[in-house]
Amino acid sequence: MINTTFRIILLSILILGISNFSFSQNIQKEEMRGAWIATAKNIDYPSNKHLTTEQQKAEYIEILNLYEKLGINTVIFQVRPAADAFYASDLEPWSEWLTGKQGKAPNPYYDPLEFMIKETHARGMEFHAWINPFRAVANIETADIAENHITNVKPEWFFTYDINTYFNPGIPEARNFVTNVIVDIIKRYDVDGVHFDDYFYPYPVRDANKKIMGIPDKKQYKKYGKAFDDIRDWRRNNMDIFIKQVADSIKDIKPYIKYGIAPSGVWRNKSTDPEGSDTRGFEHYDYLYADVLLWLKNGWIDYVTPQIYWNIGYKYADYKTLVEWWSNHTYGRHLYIGQGIYMAKEDATNSAWRNPTELPNQMRINLDHPEVKGTMFYKTSALKRNPLGYNDSLMVNFYAEKAITPQMAWLPVRDTVTIIDTTVVVIADVTPPTKPENLKLTKLGAWYMLTWEDGEQGNTPQDDEAVSYNVYKFRGFKSRYVSEDDVFITTEKNYAMIKRSRFRLFKKKFSFVVTASDKAGNESSPSITMIIKLKK
Repeated sequence: MINTTFRIILLSILILGISNFSFSQNIQKEEMRGAWIATAKNIDYPSNKHLTTEQQKAEYIEILNLYEKLGINTVIFQVRPAADAFYASDLEPWSEWLTGKQGKAPNPYYDPLEFMIKETHARGMEFHAWINPFRAVANIETADIAENHITNVKPEWFFTYDINTYFNPGIPEARNFVTNVIVDIIKRYDVDGVHFDDYFYPYPVRDANKKIMGIPDKKQYKKYGKAFDDIRDWRRNNMDIFIKQVADSIKDIKPYIKYGIAPSGVWRNKSTDPEGSDTRGFEHYDYLYADVLLWLKNGWIDYVTPQIYWNIGYKYADYKTLVEWWSNHTYGRHLYIGQGIYMAKEDATNSAWRNPTELPNQMRINLDHPEVKGTMFYKTSALKRNPLGYNDSLMVNFYAEKAITPQMAWLPVRDTVTIIDTTVVVIADVTPPTKPENLKLTKLGAWYMLTWEDGEQGNTPQDDEAVSYNVYKFRGFKSRYVSEDDVFITTEKNYAMIKRSRFRLFKKKFSFVVTASDKAGNESSPSITMIIKLKK
C-alpha cells in the first residue's frame, strides 16, 4: 500500500516481440479481470461454515494465489449475502455461513473483511464489496436467524416471497437502513468498489397451479405509490431512488470508490421494447423492476456487468448478440461481461458447454468490442476446477501479461496504485488540507485544554482532509512556525491537554499555532497565532 495520492502516467507500453505476435491481439494493459466469490450457502467461500479462523484465512490466501497465477486483478467478494455480515458490524449479525451460527463472531476473533482487504491489496488487486441489498433471509425453513437480526427488530419492513424474506423496497425506512449498512462499510473499510448483483425485487416463482405468485406489497403501494397508476412503475421508481441514494452516499464519503451493478443478461427483448435486444430471455426490467439503462444514462453507476451466462448461438439469448447490444448501451460508463464459467463441464447437458473452445471464443468476442473493458467470472469454485482447461487458456493467451483495472476518467484518483511491468512516472498530490480555525484555551483544574476546529472544507477532496494536527510552541510573540523542532504536540484529536505547571517553563510570553496534515503528509498553512501572556 502506498499512502500518498498518486496519478499514473504510463510512459511506455511493453512492445511484444515477434514470438508473441500470434496472441498480441489479446494483450490488454488496462482490463477488468474480476472473479466473484459467493458466500451465500458457502458456494465459494468458506468451503463450509465450521472452519477455524486459521482455516478461513488459509482458504482465502489459496484463492488469492490462484487469482495471481491466472492474472485476475479484482476480487468481488460477497460481504453481505442476507442482511448478515462477513465483517464486524453494529447493524447486522455475523453471517451463519461464516461461523455456523448467525450472530456468532469468529473464534479466535478477527475481522475477515479487514484481513481480506489487506491481503488483496498486498497482491496489487482491487477489492469490491458485493452486497445483496434486499434479501434478508435465504430460506426461512432452514435459516439460522439471530435475535438481533433486522427481521426480528423491524418485521414491518419485510415480506416473504416463496421461501425467502426480503426488505420491502417500497418502504423508505427500509431503503435507508440498507443504505446505512453500505455507508458503514465504505466508511470503515478500504474497499475499492461497491457491487450489487441481479437480485432486487425477487425473481418470480410459480405456485402449485403454475401461476406467478404476486409480490405482497399492495399495502405499501397504496400508502407510498399514489403518484403512480401502475404498481410496476412504482416498484421501478423505488429501485431508482435506492440506486441514486447509494450513489450519492458514495460520492459524499469516498468519491473514488467504483459502484457497479451485475444485472441478468437481458434488459428487455426487442419484442417488448424496440430498444431491447434481439433475444427471447428473462427481462430484468419487467420482472426484477431494475431499469439499469436509466442508471447508466444518469451516471448513477460506474460500471455494468451483465451476466451473459449463455453460449454462442443460444437461440433464446445468443452470447454474441448480447455483447453487441450491451456495447451499444454503455452511455459512457464501463462495460464488463459476466461470464458463466461454471456452465463449462465435461458432462454438461448442452453440448456447447462441453466444447473447450466455447469460453475462449466468448473472450474473443469481448475483445472484438472496444466498449467491453473486461470480464468478471462466476464463480470462483469453478475457476478452481479449471473448466475444460480454460485456466490454461487464460494464463498462456488472454492474461499472459499483467493488467491494471481500467481507469474511470470521471472518478477522482485514490491513494493507492498498482504498479505493473512497465515504466511509470508517479506524480504526488501536494494539495494540503485547510488550516485549523477558532483556537481556544480553557482552564481545567491542573490542566489547560487547547482546542481548535477544522477549517471550512468546501469541495476539498477526501484525500486532502485532516487526519492529524501539529501544535507548535514559540517563545515570545513569534507568529512564525519554523521546523519540526518547534512541534510541541502531534495529535489526531481536535485538542491538546497541557499541564499548568508546564506553562511556567514557557516563560511569561509564548505563542501557539496549529497546522493540519492529511494522510499523505501534506501540511496546511498555520492557524491564526494564539498569543499568551501569563500574569505575574
